[in-house]
Amino acid sequence: MDDREFETRAEALLARLEAALEASPADLDWERVGSGILEIEFGDGSKMVINRHGVGQEMWVAARSGGFHFRWDGGRWIDTRDGAPLLDRVSELLSAQAGETIRL
Repeated sequence: MDDREFETRAEALLARLEAALEASPADLDWERVGSGILEIEFGDGSKMVINRHGVGQEMWVAARSGGFHFRWDGGRWIDTRDGAPLLDRVSELLSAQAGETIRL
């Protein structure tokens, strides 16, 4: 994937996540911080950050439970450690941190 395709796919993912967060009834706030960084704040004051990492062509997620890297596999973003799809993993992380079920 070239840099342009990466940027397009990363931006589409961030927009999808924003739309899902907007529709969620969970007690959280989110905002874009700069270009390519989505910061989510939970009711307890904790945060999660999702951002693109252009050099590695990865999406990075920093959550209370740890850091995760995702790479495009030709069809979806998958965890570089265990192959879990990004949307599934982020749903799990959001749910754990919010203390309620959040599905993306």
